[in-house]
Amino acid sequence: MAGFYIMKGDGSHDRYRAVAIGGSAGGAAALETLLSCLTGDFPLPILVVQHLHPADGGAFSRQLARTVAPEVIEPCDKERIEAGRVYTAPANYHMVVEREGTIGLSIDGKVNFSRPSIDVLFESAANAWGREVTAVILSGASADGTEGMRAVRAAGGRTIAQDPAEARYPLMPQSAIDARVVERVLPAAAIGQLLHALGSREKAAGPCGMNLLPYG
Repeated sequence: MAGFYIMKGDGSHDRYRAVAIGGSAGGAAALETLLSCLTGDFPLPILVVQHLHPADGGAFSRQLARTVAPEVIEPCDKERIEAGRVYTAPANYHMVVEREGTIGLSIDGKVNFSRPSIDVLFESAANAWGREVTAVILSGASADGTEGMRAVRAAGGRTIAQDPAEARYPLMPQSAIDARVVERVLPAAAIGQLLHALGSREKAAGPCGMNLLPYG
């Protein structure tokens, strides 16, 4: 799976390969807002863990697919990660990034009382992609995701939290902020526009109408 480069003003560059997003209570609405800022040709894969009811049966993924431009799928075990797709973890399965460039699904024990767990996704993404991954934590009523954000930050990746003042349930982003593992704190639409800027490789207003430069 290829990545791409964003040139910075000093002639250096950052390489971006994937985005990992986690949310819980209130996170689905924030995720929809964020993804609505992206066009259908967004060039990076996006992996999403949203805490779901065990009986969801794919409803979350289907609903999201009806409301955003990028292709949204609920993956099977060992499915290859492709650019431009949004992968949503199935209910009651942990979703991990495997070094072979595939998605692994497991029914291992709950982490932070959750399966799927945001920490599991983020830690596996950090292990597989290192500094080339961007992790985003959204609204939620638990601390799931904080340790995963720590792993991404330690690997040199980028970390973003939804502004707790905007989040319906601020505990989850605030936990990561308090742990000092977050680089940027932004409203959901601004996170989406930042990702759009990364994907477009240019200083340009996206579907959300804002003009927001990428990192650096």
